[in-house]
Amino acid sequence: MTLRCLVTGATGYLGGRLVPELLAAGHTVRCLARTPARLNDRPWADRVEAVRGDVTDPASVRSALEGIEVAYYLVHALGGRGAFEEIDREAAHVFAAAARDAGVRRLVYAGALTPEGVPERELSPHLRSRAEVGHILLDSGVPTAVLRAAVVIGSGSASFEMLRQLGERLPVMVTPRWVRTRVQPVAVRDMLRVLAGSAELPADVNRAFDVGGPDVVTYETMLRRYAVRAGLRRRLIVPVPVLTPGLSSLWVGLVTPLPGRLARPLVESLRHEVVCRERDIERYVPPPPGAPLGLDAALDAALDTTSGPTPDLSRDRARARARERPGERPGSREREREREVESVPGGSRDRAPADAAAGPLPSDPAWAGGSLYTDRRERAVDTSPEALWRVVEGIGGENGWYSSPVAWAVRGWLDSLVGGGGLRRGRRDAARLRVGDALDFWRVEALEPERLLRLRGEMRVPGTAWLELCVDRDDEGRTVYRQRALFHPRGLAGHAYWWAVAPFHAWVFGGMVRTITSTAQAEG
Repeated sequence: MTLRCLVTGATGYLGGRLVPELLAAGHTVRCLARTPARLNDRPWADRVEAVRGDVTDPASVRSALEGIEVAYYLVHALGGRGAFEEIDREAAHVFAAAARDAGVRRLVYAGALTPEGVPERELSPHLRSRAEVGHILLDSGVPTAVLRAAVVIGSGSASFEMLRQLGERLPVMVTPRWVRTRVQPVAVRDMLRVLAGSAELPADVNRAFDVGGPDVVTYETMLRRYAVRAGLRRRLIVPVPVLTPGLSSLWVGLVTPLPGRLARPLVESLRHEVVCRERDIERYVPPPPGAPLGLDAALDAALDTTSGPTPDLSRDRARARARERPGERPGSREREREREVESVPGGSRDRAPADAAAGPLPSDPAWAGGSLYTDRRERAVDTSPEALWRVVEGIGGENGWYSSPVAWAVRGWLDSLVGGGGLRRGRRDAARLRVGDALDFWRVEALEPERLLRLRGEMRVPGTAWLELCVDRDDEGRTVYRQRALFHPRGLAGHAYWWAVAPFHAWVFGGMVRTITSTAQAEG
């Protein structure tokens, strides 16, 4: 059955991942966004209709709902500025009335799982607001499915990112008592499967459904299991009774990149036990074999799609720099535009389409997807691209690394001291490289002749390192050398390692840029 669907929140976490699911099911999709241009870089952008509007603006909502059969309500004001409960209430009333007037056949809302036996007035503001929006939509006169989930496991999910950042950065955690609260997480692929399947619910279904994975665990258990799946050492967690939700949110904001205005409502919600009381949705949207995913499989999917290949330096542009934290990865929109995941084994091309939902998307906030530290440098060269490429491809081995030989020798010696290969491996051929070649303590991961050389580090470090060297042209037609060192830290030791060596980057990597370009210019 082909349905005409409207997706609100298409630039958000669930909405951006739901659109391709609906398209794959054969439905037509219209997206309502305050800034439709933010959808332009999506691979499905030319297959949907994007309209401008805001869920608090009745006129734009009425226009967006014209001719729509199924409307997805995937927006909320959590993390925004102002009284988010009032904004959510107003928006829900506007959307409910417009959907009824437009003759929409079905509303689908992604809500939040609430604890059993706790009056809604005693819930955290976040959970209370999500429950209130669900009631408003259910009372709209339009058949509504409210899908209530707790923690959604996937890169970009605020709950998962808080789990990731705490697990990565704190080997020892003094935590509030809420880490002992039970929760039933769900993999993002299963949440999307239920959302997409709810478009075809029978017309007489107007109710809330609990959605969760098979595992009921405490937040403490999730932290420990995250550490295991991420290859981190066992985390020491010490719960104490004195940390209030307010203090906890300040603490989370201090040690993670999550904004405090987002961390506080999430932390406050964690004091409530959120466990599914029924699984009735499975009568209408039966799970396929192997679904729903357990916690470990959901964590693996989220980690696999965020720790793999690196951005293509030739697409890197200085416009992202002004929006980054110093030394940190760019915002997700710039980050995704620069990625060439499909070009590397283990990237999205080698996974089932459902797994891609667990990875980062352009609309994800800058704090999503884990840390990726970068050192970017570029320089115009008065020579031909061919002459510059000959120097780039000749790097390493007997030719050296075009900057302080002493620094590289010391780094190689230190690597050998801890059991690494050091610099003694050299290179197979003094003039030519191919993918898979060993290059001192690097490995050639990607090679595009006369354009890109990407090296993956094989030295012993607490994380994964890449070095990209690119030959390009600027808008004026000049030859440009672009270089980027990237480091994906593993645990607190990885973050500490990056900041310990960062003061030497200007000397080492800056020296590489100067020597490579001057050598190419002289030889050219």
